[in-house]
Amino acid sequence: MQFLYLIISLLIVISDQTLKSFIAGNYKLGESHQVLPHIFSFTYVQNEGAAWNILPGQMGLFYLISLIAIIVCLYYLFIKKFHSKLFSTGVALVLGGIIGNLIDRIHLKYVIDMIQVDFIQFNIFNIADSAITVGIILVFIYLLFFDESEKNNA
Repeated sequence: MQFLYLIISLLIVISDQTLKSFIAGNYKLGESHQVLPHIFSFTYVQNEGAAWNILPGQMGLFYLISLIAIIVCLYYLFIKKFHSKLFSTGVALVLGGIIGNLIDRIHLKYVIDMIQVDFIQFNIFNIADSAITVGIILVFIYLLFFDESEKNNA
């Protein structure tokens, strides 16, 4: 069953890297095109920091944090403590997102971001960022609402 979750992670990495490659190959830095008018656009930016470009240029720190996070995700995917599809899917999404952004950091020394939400003021992000966010939300939902009830039913 863990193989399925590794496939989910791999699909996140492939889709993230494919879109990043498309954007880098077809857009100039700062160039923007509407995808769905007034909903979202693709805008090519390079992020040298973490989320919201905090701590720019701290690649060594990001490598270390990414490595630790990858190890933690793999640990939780392969231990038998959590049998929840919700929890494991969340961890798989986080793992794929971390690897997607780490590839950029190793290869480019920055992360390519491109998804811009047009109807609210929000930072530009990428598929990996989205996967990490959704994955963390799924893990929190599991821990807040299902973990104790599963223990009580066991």
